[in-house]
Amino acid sequence: MSARRPLLAALTALADRIDRLTGAVFRVAAWGALAVVLIQLAVVLARYGLGLGAPWLQESAVYAHAALFLLAAAGTLARDGHVRVDLFYAGASPRRKAVVDAAGTVLFLLPVAAALLWLSLPYVGRSWAILERSREASGLPLVFLLKSLIPAFAVLLMVQGVAQLLRALAVLAGDAPAAAAATE
Repeated sequence: MSARRPLLAALTALADRIDRLTGAVFRVAAWGALAVVLIQLAVVLARYGLGLGAPWLQESAVYAHAALFLLAAAGTLARDGHVRVDLFYAGASPRRKAVVDAAGTVLFLLPVAAALLWLSLPYVGRSWAILERSREASGLPLVFLLKSLIPAFAVLLMVQGVAQLLRALAVLAGDAPAAAAATE
């Protein structure tokens, strides 16, 4: 038992570092919500108040919205904020929750995120190769950057999935602090 303790502590420390990373990205991405509101307000004021159309401004709202959701997903996972079917989870013991979390991570989260990463790389690569821009003449010339959020999303989810898996394994190994951290 004592030989496992340092390993569990190291794995939990790694999970904590991952949580800090995805938490930092989450906090930055959360400002995207304010950006979406302010940009959309500017679009409405420009269009209906001044009679001006601004495709670049409308696209800015879409970009901010995409960045918000794609970059905040891993932080939301870390905070246990994603919707799940509580059929197997509600009222379950920490050990049973750890089994569900580990199984869900290994069977669903990691394979789906890995597939998304793998399938998005050629798509994003082609966009970068031509420095893809908006179809609108006055749109943003940054479509390739927007598409780059897709693999970033997949990587962040996989990294956070590893943290969730490490915590679940620590709980299954009998580490009480990991159980407390997993339920916060």
